[in-house]
Amino acid sequence: MKKLGIIYGGISTENEVSEMSAKSVIENLDKEKYEIHEIYISKYGKWYEVKENKKEEIYNLIWYLKDLDIVFPVLHGIGGEDGTIQGMFEMLQIPYVGCGVLASSVGMDKVYTKIIFEKAGIPQTKYVYVKRENNTYKIVDENFDEEELKIEKITKKLKFPMFVKPSNSGSSVGVKKATNVEELKLAIENAGQYDTKILVEQAIEGKEVECAVLQDGKNIIASTVGEIMSAEEFYSFDAKYNMPESKTLIPANIKNEQIEEIRKLAIKAFKAIDGKGLSRVDFFIEKETNKIYINEINTMPGFTKISMYPKLFEKVGISYSELLDKLIG
Repeated sequence: MKKLGIIYGGISTENEVSEMSAKSVIENLDKEKYEIHEIYISKYGKWYEVKENKKEEIYNLIWYLKDLDIVFPVLHGIGGEDGTIQGMFEMLQIPYVGCGVLASSVGMDKVYTKIIFEKAGIPQTKYVYVKRENNTYKIVDENFDEEELKIEKITKKLKFPMFVKPSNSGSSVGVKKATNVEELKLAIENAGQYDTKILVEQAIEGKEVECAVLQDGKNIIASTVGEIMSAEEFYSFDAKYNMPESKTLIPANIKNEQIEEIRKLAIKAFKAIDGKGLSRVDFFIEKETNKIYINEINTMPGFTKISMYPKLFEKVGISYSELLDKLIG
């Protein structure tokens, strides 16, 4: 029986989402195959072993982790999905589920995924990279030259509406939609509270769809495509987790050729960042043109009962428990 560490919580704004994901994972694990060790990281970075809902602080973390056969970091956001904890596992030579250091760090950073997807020739919406240094903001161009932020520089390149996002943030935390200059200024300041790197993107009116990717042995497979039916104007944190009106449609209400194109692009994006294990790749389909644009890649997608990743594979005949076995395998 394998000693399996399920690590959840974490220092990011997605601590509670991680806890929900981990509970679903634990419920769906085959208890005859794995000796499950629950490990919780608090928002302040303290590590605890969880037994029968009681937390006991782990003081000798290295020896505790090295006693496990494998760990599954069900962690979202900074400190869990950004390559830092993966680097620790690499240093300690502990096998772990999911993407490695490079893919995790690049996948977490929206600005740098844009640069890599551009190189890979994956269609994406126009964007402007803004950098915050203390209380000043600068625009960074394609040559990485910096100049003082002037809003007209953004409005010259992009049309309203726009989305403004912290570069390193998940679950739509800190994301705002801007429909005019005043909203754009406020959205940049808001995103600057979460990160020093900010992404301003041209909004696309159309469908928001997602595709799950799984590395099964030497093969990389893509699921079918699911469609987001958001209760809000866009799929915000509240719309994802607090609004039952938000729904998912699997498979998406799109043409079969579009599903196949998205599946190919999802695998291409996964390979472009040097992905391992799993990812969920998000796309837009523009209403007017039917063009497909990549939005982002999530190297540790949600595993809650409403999460798209397990539901997408379930639709193509891979159950939640079987999916976990493949990932741990």
